[in-house]
Amino acid sequence: MESIVKFHKRVPDIGSLGKPSKMPGHTYGLSAFDCKVGAKLAEVEGSTCHKCYAKRGNYLFQSTKKAQALRLSSLDEAQWVLVMVDKIRKLHETHFRWHDSGDVQSLQHLFQIVAVAEALPEVSFWMPTREKGIVNEYLRTFGAFPENLTVRVSAAMIGAGAPEGFPHTSTVHKKGTDPVGHVCPSNQQDGKCGSCRACWDKTVDNVAYPYH
Repeated sequence: MESIVKFHKRVPDIGSLGKPSKMPGHTYGLSAFDCKVGAKLAEVEGSTCHKCYAKRGNYLFQSTKKAQALRLSSLDEAQWVLVMVDKIRKLHETHFRWHDSGDVQSLQHLFQIVAVAEALPEVSFWMPTREKGIVNEYLRTFGAFPENLTVRVSAAMIGAGAPEGFPHTSTVHKKGTDPVGHVCPSNQQDGKCGSCRACWDKTVDNVAYPYH
């Protein structure tokens, strides 16, 4: 299929995609400082956002901040979905993660992500989120996400159970506690997914991440 964006006179710059070494494919990230619920949880000791990995290290480089700011500002671009579809299609990859840093910003933003998934049924998408309100609003209106988009609502507190009322969730547990569901094996695999694709797999209700 020819590139969708070639038919538009003005192709907006919606920013680049990421390629973390842990992931089996590319990712899309926003600044963790722009999270809605996450920004509040970051102030709560014992929350899964209190010591957020996306607020330190390489995420503090000016080049990273600039790239994330561009992605955020581009969400209002009318052609955002078309350009994003074009970018992901050109990767020829089977798995994609939304928000290796940051989170969904609004219901409209979630609509855009859904539209991308619907346009690329050959790609499996995963989106972790703490925005229960936005996800609930979508599910109340439309009933379910596309088959190739797994939205996992994350527990707010370390050691808490899976958020109720959502088909796909994730939790964080400390060593010595009993996790529920599929335990992420990355800490046994040099911090990488390896062959595991549980986060994308809709037959897996909850993914349990060891606290580190």
